[in-house]
Amino acid sequence: MSQKTFYRYNPNTDQYERVFPSRSQRWRIIVGQFAGGITIGLLLFLGAYYLIDFPREKELRQQNEQLEQKLHQLSRRSDQALAVMEDIAQRDNNFYRVMMQAEPLSQGARYAGLERQRNLEALDSLTDSELVRNVTNKIDRLDYMIYNQIKSFDFLQRQAATLEQRANNIPAIQPVSSKSLRAMASGFGYRRDPIYGTTKFHEGMDFSAPVGTPVYATGDATVQSASWESGYGNMIVLNHGFGYTTRYAHLSDMVVRPGQSVKRGDLIGHVGNTGKSTGSHLHYEVRFRGAPQNPVHYYFMDLTPDQWDEMIRQADNAGHVMD
Repeated sequence: MSQKTFYRYNPNTDQYERVFPSRSQRWRIIVGQFAGGITIGLLLFLGAYYLIDFPREKELRQQNEQLEQKLHQLSRRSDQALAVMEDIAQRDNNFYRVMMQAEPLSQGARYAGLERQRNLEALDSLTDSELVRNVTNKIDRLDYMIYNQIKSFDFLQRQAATLEQRANNIPAIQPVSSKSLRAMASGFGYRRDPIYGTTKFHEGMDFSAPVGTPVYATGDATVQSASWESGYGNMIVLNHGFGYTTRYAHLSDMVVRPGQSVKRGDLIGHVGNTGKSTGSHLHYEVRFRGAPQNPVHYYFMDLTPDQWDEMIRQADNAGHVMD
């Protein structure tokens, strides 16, 4: 409805002058109508935007929803991968490293200060940027765990090679073949000296065998010495590494030289009667870090359980020391 306009006669000017609306009122009306038009236009635009799906906007919203779903799936998959890596880490510490006789990898070394992040329920309340950051942190942590686990497996591979070498080097067979033995002359422990008649500690085992009987290396080793030693006669010392050495004394001859590498079962000399000896035999010692060990515990690759029991019985009952 149009607004009425009122005029009043002015005798001084002999003219009709507008009384309503005034100039200021007219401006207020114009501004009000303009603002109202903008407001109505904005409401119409917003209504159209939210109520009417324009093809481009609809496509963008669908893409955004799909990206959010993929981001959630990626987050859950990264959680599953982290759980698998943590299980591998536990196996690494509690089985693989124990089996390889290695120290467990510490939490600090394995995770390097990375905090555990596992909050599937909280993901739904995160903003897109927080969700992206959360997934990125998990993937970074997963990358770091995989890198450290690869390093750990590389270490265990080297450790396995060392253990294989250790198994080859440790003395594990008899130095004289069972078929060549006449008798077990003496075992390890306190025995009566055959020459001086005093009680002394016998640091090895004596194998009675004819002169010329082959003597074999009991484990992979390097020949540390092959020379005449007072009391021992012709003696070979093998260094097996890992703290182990073996001694072969009273030999008739020696067929190896210092610095030579030998394998378990290689011929190194022959039984003799040299040095302080009362008959042809081999005096055999096993030492670990310089301390004499009972050799009877180092025939596990050569004897059956029954043969080993018999060896123990003979060693305990054989009191005649030949050196």
